[in-house]
Amino acid sequence: MELGHVVVLAGGLSYEREVSLRSGRRVADALRALDVPVELRDADATLLDALARDRPDAVFPVLHGTAGEDGSVRGVLELLELPYIGARPDACRVAWDKPAAKAVVRRAGVSTPRSVALPKEIFYDLGAAAVLDRIVSRLGLPLFVKPTRGGSALGASVVREAADLSAAMVGCFAYGDAALVEQYVSGTEVAVSVIERPSGPVALPAVEIVAPHGLYDYTARYDAGDTAFVTPARLSTAAADAATAAAVTAHRALGLRDLSRTDLIVDASGEVRFLEVNVAPGMTETSLLPRAVAAAGLDLGTVCRDLLVRRLDETR
Repeated sequence: MELGHVVVLAGGLSYEREVSLRSGRRVADALRALDVPVELRDADATLLDALARDRPDAVFPVLHGTAGEDGSVRGVLELLELPYIGARPDACRVAWDKPAAKAVVRRAGVSTPRSVALPKEIFYDLGAAAVLDRIVSRLGLPLFVKPTRGGSALGASVVREAADLSAAMVGCFAYGDAALVEQYVSGTEVAVSVIERPSGPVALPAVEIVAPHGLYDYTARYDAGDTAFVTPARLSTAAADAATAAAVTAHRALGLRDLSRTDLIVDASGEVRFLEVNVAPGMTETSLLPRAVAAAGLDLGTVCRDLLVRRLDETR
């Protein structure tokens, strides 16, 4: 099938707007290199009128942050009966909520670090000091603190001393109303991207992340040169197979579609633990899914085009 008019959605108003715009430009350029007619549009107040005025054959959302990953924009695309790439709204809502996603993936047989999710209000109601003391007593140290919803490691930090937990929670609450506090697992951090083929979801080579100071934060993710990446990841055959299986299991268990990226940690014994999943993986020059695509000997534009063609085939 020959693709006609495709809209790539990027931007929006989340904290990750600039990253989304960079991702959108990369996808649009990759498709244009294959002579696919592409329009790059922002997710703003002009969008719906533009889609109605010049209805595209399909939409490729590359929106990061709340509206792009919680299913809301995709729900609007379904109201418009427009085919689009990526998970459907219900699946997005579960994957976007990190504690909910962890619970689903854990039930599917994939290990996750022990954790607790707490809304900001609980500290006012029960007393911050008492709650923080109990967290340390129950989960131990070090800990990893991050918003229950959100991406690009915004508001995330490692806590190695009990005295630093309060500040970490304050930093986390600057980006969300609830915090996920989990045991910090030392090991090799890897990202495994999954793309769907006619035969089903297929995992691409794992990308190992070697971040400065051991924290793959916002700066390390998007400033070229700050972080080293090794593809394929330096894992034993058994650990690499387990990481692949964990990513495909997460993709299936969460009911995702077309593409996803699962973040994992592999400890010294080779045990793989699920950290989180991304339904709208970054597509920038430093992002992990494009690196995995290249490591698999594939072309990013071809992968994106094939996903669009398959989505159109399934909707017609």
